[in-house]
Amino acid sequence: MGLLLLVICHASTSSAQVTVEARLDSNQIYIGEQTSILLEVSVDANKQVELPRFDSLQQITPGVEVLRTSKTDTNQLNEGQRMTLSQRYYITSFDSAIYSIPPLKVKVDGKDYETKGLGLKVYTVNIDTLHADSIFGMKAEMRPPFEWADWSSMLWLSLLVMVLTALLIYIAIRLKDNKPIIRRIRVKPRLAPHKAAMLKIEQIKEEKIWQKEDSKEYYTQLTDTLRQYINERYGFNAMEMTTSEIIEHLQEVNDANAIAELRELFETADLVKFAKYSTLINENDRNLVNAIEYINSTKKEEPVVQQPEEIVIVEKRSKVAKNVLLASITAASIALLIAAGYLIYRIIMLNV
Repeated sequence: MGLLLLVICHASTSSAQVTVEARLDSNQIYIGEQTSILLEVSVDANKQVELPRFDSLQQITPGVEVLRTSKTDTNQLNEGQRMTLSQRYYITSFDSAIYSIPPLKVKVDGKDYETKGLGLKVYTVNIDTLHADSIFGMKAEMRPPFEWADWSSMLWLSLLVMVLTALLIYIAIRLKDNKPIIRRIRVKPRLAPHKAAMLKIEQIKEEKIWQKEDSKEYYTQLTDTLRQYINERYGFNAMEMTTSEIIEHLQEVNDANAIAELRELFETADLVKFAKYSTLINENDRNLVNAIEYINSTKKEEPVVQQPEEIVIVEKRSKVAKNVLLASITAASIALLIAAGYLIYRIIMLNV
C-alpha cells in the first residue's frame, strides 16, 4: 500500500513539472480575418523544450492556415528554477465553417506533451445579391496630391548637400595644387615718381651710407633711385642704359644745368663702382643734394590713382594638419553621400 502511494505521488510530481496550455485569442472570426493561438509551456529551467513549428501558409487543420509564428518569449520564475515559454501562431481561414484545431504537441526532454483541442468558428460575409448595383469593385490607385510640406525639407537639404559638396571639392583641389584657400586683397595707393624717389633718398639719408667706407653701396642705391625715377617720369628704360645713353635721352627734355649736375653724379658713381674711386664726404653730400635738386626741378605733380594690388598670403601647413584636414574632408564627403542617398530614397518612395 505504501509503495503504491509513493508511485502515485512521484507520477503526480513529474506531471506537475510540465504544464502545456493553448488558447485562442478569439474563437469566432469572419472569412479572411486573423486570430492567434497562444501556446504556453511551464517547465523546470534545466529542461530541453521543442515547440511545434509551422511553415507559412501551412494548414494546421484542413481549412485553417498558419500565416506566421512569433518569436519565443521566455520568462524566468522561482529565482531561475523554472521558466515559462510562450509563442503565438497567427491563423486565418477563407471558408466559413466550424473547425476543430487538433492539440499542439510539445517535446520536453524528448517526451511528448499535448494541449487541449481548440474550436474555431468562421463566419461568411453577408452580401446583398438582390441589389447588385450597391456592390462595387476595387477602386483604382490614386496618386496623392502634391503637398509643398512633403518636399520643402528635402529641397532645402538637397541645396545644402550640393553647396557643401562643391565647397569640399573646391578645397580638395586647392589642397592638391598646394594653393592657399584664402586670398587677402589689399589696395595700396601708387605714389607719384618723385614722391617714391624722395622716400628712397630719405631712407638713404637715415642710414647714412655715404659716411661709411663702402661708397659703392651708397652710389649704387642713389643712382638706382634716379634711374627708377627717370624711367617712370620720362618713360624710357633707364635701368638698362649706360650713363651716356641716359644723358642723351634727357637732353631732349631737360635744361643744360640739370643735365650737367646729373652727368657729374652718374660719372662719379661709375668711377666708384667700376674704378674703385674713393670719394670725400663733402663730395657725397653734394651728389645727394644734386639728386634732390634734379628730382625737385623735374617733378610732375600727378593725381594719386588707387590701383588694386593683390597680395597672396600662403599659409604653410604641417603634414599632420594637412592630413587631419584631408580626413575631415573625406568624412564630410561620406556624410554628404549618405544624405544624398537618403534624399534619392525619399524621392523614390514619394513617387511610388
